[in-house]
Amino acid sequence: MEDKYKIILSYIQDLSVEIPSPEALITIRNTIPEYQVKVDLKSKPLKRKMIEVLTTLTYENPNQKKERGFFQIKYATAIEITDVQIKKEELEKIVLCDLQTKIYPELEDKFLTILRQSGLPDLKFGSKIDFEKLYKKRLS
Repeated sequence: MEDKYKIILSYIQDLSVEIPSPEALITIRNTIPEYQVKVDLKSKPLKRKMIEVLTTLTYENPNQKKERGFFQIKYATAIEITDVQIKKEELEKIVLCDLQTKIYPELEDKFLTILRQSGLPDLKFGSKIDFEKLYKKRLS
């Protein structure tokens, strides 16, 4: 599918690191196994056969109500569709699966670096996100 599109640029569009207090950071460090990564994808057409894809990673503890941290990165990628005969289904797979598989390692690395510099030095995310599996699950 890579011959059907090319990445024009990628950048951090928005970043949020919220640690309300020293006590909150201690609580975050103690409850880090409860934190989860959520992924949200949005896309919108641009001019000249281009599409902006916004990949949002949110890292938060769904169980914690007080003294919790909130971490989010919005990563924008502009792609150009190089196949003029592309079908809607192919385009959907590019946006939801192929592109995500390609950009995710760099996005995760940038996000982890920021979180580590923000007071969570040993942080690692659990299992890798399998965008191919998620895409196939969405189709069924």
